[in-house]
Amino acid sequence: MLIGERECAPHTHDLFPFPSPAMNDERIVLTGASGTLGHHLLEQLSARRGANVMALLREQSRLPKTYPSVIYQRVDLFDKEAIANLLHRFKPTCLIHCAASGMQFPKPQWFDLIRFNVDVSLNLCECVSNFSGCRFVFVSSGIAYREQGRPLREADPLDTLHPYGASKAAADILIRSAAAEFGVPITIVRPFSFTGTGDDRTRLFPSLLRAAEEGRPFDLSRGDQVRDHCAGEDIAAGILAAAEANNREGMYGAAYNLGSGRTLTLRGLLEEVVAQLDLKVDLRFGQRDYAPFEPRYLAADISRAQRELNWRPRKNLSFAVWELAQASFPSLKLTQPEEWIES
Repeated sequence: MLIGERECAPHTHDLFPFPSPAMNDERIVLTGASGTLGHHLLEQLSARRGANVMALLREQSRLPKTYPSVIYQRVDLFDKEAIANLLHRFKPTCLIHCAASGMQFPKPQWFDLIRFNVDVSLNLCECVSNFSGCRFVFVSSGIAYREQGRPLREADPLDTLHPYGASKAAADILIRSAAAEFGVPITIVRPFSFTGTGDDRTRLFPSLLRAAEEGRPFDLSRGDQVRDHCAGEDIAAGILAAAEANNREGMYGAAYNLGSGRTLTLRGLLEEVVAQLDLKVDLRFGQRDYAPFEPRYLAADISRAQRELNWRPRKNLSFAVWELAQASFPSLKLTQPEEWIES
């Protein structure tokens, strides 16, 4: 009987056959597979020998690219019983929680955003606590930190008025407490901004490319805020490196910032990308106001990830934007920039 049949889990259904992977293989559950990070995580996991992946998709989520080693399950992420049934059948060795609400337009209602980002995360952590040795990897956010006026470190306080950041900060704190209470092996990763293939909706770089495609100006704030943007492919690699390092070294509760390691103003960052792509778009700085909760200095200190994970960003951000344009805005004729960051 398939896990999607009513007698087993009334609120889930299979999109592909549900195999029984060998017990010595990696068995990874992934949420947020339809997003940018999920796209890159699936791509990297599918290339790993012995990795079996079950991707949990919300009913409204688009179906990602299919891979032989990945099965997809539609599920209500608030339904602990349904998720527990799926995990019981799959017997995961790791759960990577990327799914989140609040970074695309239109924004959800404030309380709905908080409920999803906090309650779903705790539900998943609770489910994982029933599987001895299963690692829980929580994808938090760099915007959860209190602004410091310098690159942010993992020990800096989590404290922000940004709605999305506040929800991630709350979940981050509660999950670390739950993990300590119930002995859940946990890794926290706090990515800063990223883009690349799959980022085709309403965030900064798809909005920039859409404006260029439509031949209209791109209105922005003054652009003097410091920002940290990275290729999504690099962030995904950092998430997997963090999970593997903790499993191998026996560390519990470690947190890692993942970002570019550079500090540029938003204006400088956009002008650099536009120049490298030879993108024809009118950047109109100063046409929009800052949001009242928007941090002015948001950049990562990535020294811990470099030191403990041997991780650093490798892909040129402009190349990640070029890849996004090739996949989702093919009418744009852009110059292909250098792919790799010089060591």
